[in-house]
Amino acid sequence: MNTTVINIKTDKSLKNEAQKLAKGFGLPLSAIINSYLRGFVHEKRIVFSEPPMPNIKTRKILDLALSDINKNKNLVGSFNSANEMDRFLDSLKR
Repeated sequence: MNTTVINIKTDKSLKNEAQKLAKGFGLPLSAIINSYLRGFVHEKRIVFSEPPMPNIKTRKILDLALSDINKNKNLVGSFNSANEMDRFLDSLKR
C-alpha cells in the first residue's frame, strides 16, 4: 500500500479520547480515520449528527423511571392482552 501522512489540528482531549476508544476496539486511531475517509470517498457525502437530547422535563421523568427500575419500584408485570393494558392505563387516570 502506498501511504502518505495527513496532518490535522484537533482538540487534544478529543484526540486522547479517540485514541483510548480505538485502543479499546484493538485498533490504532489511524485505522479509524482511514475507515471514515474511505466512507467519505465512497459515499461522496458528509454526515453531521448529534445524539438526540431530551428536554429538561423529559430528562427528569426518565431519571425518575430509571431510579424506580433500579429500586424494583413501581414496576408492572406484562399484560396478557391489549384490553388488559388499556384497563390498567385507564385506572391510572382516576
